[in-house]
Amino acid sequence: MKMLNKMVLGLAGLAVSAVALADPAGTWRTIDDKTGQPKSIVVITNNGGEYKARIQKVLSGDVCDVCEGRFHGKNLAGETIMWGVRSEGGNIYSGGTILDPKTNKHYKVKITDNGGTLTVRGYIGVSLLGRNQTWQRM
Repeated sequence: MKMLNKMVLGLAGLAVSAVALADPAGTWRTIDDKTGQPKSIVVITNNGGEYKARIQKVLSGDVCDVCEGRFHGKNLAGETIMWGVRSEGGNIYSGGTILDPKTNKHYKVKITDNGGTLTVRGYIGVSLLGRNQTWQRM
């Protein structure tokens, strides 16, 4: 019985540790939702409870030839693409804005931290009208 209690407590401790680690701050590899290929390296920072993301490196080349508007032909390294995101509790983060440099459009954003991956959902109006992208922790 003592052994079973220790195992249950040990597993409960692991679950608490996993929840405590659910924080999107860190370095992430973005994966294109259409091609499944890595797109960029992004760094998410937490400044007083506000999460921001900045492109550290674009993996497909030095400049964005497919971008529209102000990003066309520009190196995107250093660009802030997400801001204003705050924790909703647990592993959900929202309330901010994400920028798609390819289209130069802004979207509301919701992030689900799955530990080793983030599900990043950009949407207009309600979350149902949007698309997901997977980011992998590095």
